[in-house]
Formats: sequence, C-alpha cells, structure tokens
Amino acid sequence: MTDDPTSVPTQRGPHHSLALQAAATSEPGGFRLHGVGATHQGMVRKHNEDNLLLRPEAGLWMVADGVGGAQAGDWASAQIVEALQGMPVPAAAPEFLANAVARLEAANLRMVTRAAERGGGMTASTVVLLLARGVHYTCLWAGDSRCYLLRDGVMTQITHDHSEVQELIDAGALSPEEAERYPRSNVITRALGVAPRVQLDRVAGRLQAGDRFLLCTDGLSRMVSDAEIAALLTESDIAAVPSSLIAAALSAGGHDNVTVMVVTCETNGAEAIAPGAPWVGDDGGR
Repeated sequence: MTDDPTSVPTQRGPHHSLALQAAATSEPGGFRLHGVGATHQGMVRKHNEDNLLLRPEAGLWMVADGVGGAQAGDWASAQIVEALQGMPVPAAAPEFLANAVARLEAANLRMVTRAAERGGGMTASTVVLLLARGVHYTCLWAGDSRCYLLRDGVMTQITHDHSEVQELIDAGALSPEEAERYPRSNVITRALGVAPRVQLDRVAGRLQAGDRFLLCTDGLSRMVSDAEIAALLTESDIAAVPSSLIAAALSAGGHDNVTVMVVTCETNGAEAIAPGAPWVGDDGGR
C-alpha cells in the first residue's frame, strides 16, 4: 500500500492482487475524501484485464474492466488509466468534467484504431469514473462496471448497467430473479472501444458527510449480492473494505477479475459553500 497523495498507477503481477491506498484530499468549503482500492485476477482467469486509478489530489477515482482477452483487454483498460493519469487539475468543475470526457473519448479512439490495425476483434473496456469538486460529485460510466452510494445506512446503485440483461429487465422481459440465471448476463451494450464515438451516462449530486462510494467491476457485482456488499461496505475500517469485498467474490467462485474502489467523504470543518451544482448541463440525472 502507499500513502502517496498523487496519482497512483496500477502495476499488477500476473498472479497477485494489488491493493492501493490514497491519502485524503480536501478543498476549502468542501469535504475530505479518502479512497482505497484493490484488484484481483480471480480464481479462473489467467490474466487480470481490470485496472484502477486513484488521483485524490484531483478528486478523481476510476475503475475499468477490459474486454478482449490477454493483450487486448488489459491494454484497453490501461489506456483509460494513461488518459486520466496525466489530466491537469482544473480550478472549475465544468472544465474538470469536460477534460475527463475528452480524455475518455481520446482513449476510445485509440482502442478503435488498434482494433482496426489488428484486423478486427474486440479491444474495449468498461469504465466508471467518480469526480468530486467542492460539495458536489458526478459519476460517468459506460458498460456494467458500477458505482454504489452508501448514505445514512442505505446503499443505492447510482449507475445503470449498459448490458443486454439490464435492457431485458427494463423492458419487463426478465424479472431480477430470472436475470440471475440469464446465460448472456456478461454481454454489455456500451463500452469504450466499440464505436468511434463513446456514449457515456452521468449522474450528479451533492456530497454529504459520511457518504461512502463503491466503484466496482462485475467480478464483484455478479458474484456477491447487493445485501452482502452493503454489509461489507459498512465496515468501520475503510482500509479493510476492498479486501473483504474481494474475499467475498473469491469465496463465491471468483469467476472473473474483480476490482473495487471505496471512497469516503468527511467534512473538513470549514463552512460549506453556497449550494448549486457546478457541473455543466447538470440535471441531477443521466
């Protein structure tokens, strides 16, 4: 683990989990945010195609799940890390959001170009990205990597999966219980790298002291129930939460790579700034 407050790149060994911890960051009139993440290749996969990035000094946390197999999926998710790792920290939230979107679009084009150069095939990655500025947060995503928010003891999934099974649930063709047995539950309908223009969804809201965000790949959400995730997310020691969540996924079979990031929000003792969401075009929803 490291307490380096700057950006922390992932450096995975082929058979080892990786745990990273980032120092808290604070902003006048805002909150102190503290993040810790970990990744594991699972019990079945030979390669870890997931990636994660912590940039607490920028108010940025990201999880990605590469698609395409060895030398494709891991490369794709690493492109997202590379794109966001070097992003300058802007003073204004609208610029922050615009820069993040632009860098995700650039990573998307690199994936599309590489797939074409390789004669086709899939070189893609899901992404879920949490940005925080002042007393506000926004979350961007494509694919079925998720962001949950634990607030006042209640955990809510604030992202909506871009997947075939979720579309069937939304259409009323499958019940949530039937969806658990659906044979194509791993088919995603959006990701970076599948088309020249990436489609990102977004949610935004105000931070609250005590908030706890969880970013994760489907290696967690498909193996562990929401009820168990919520119970583990309430652990008092944030440093232990990623390991506990990954252990639960591995105990359930560990059929996929699994990556988790937990970000907590605490007041910094300063007077809160005036209300009003700072994100461009913010409508409080997707």
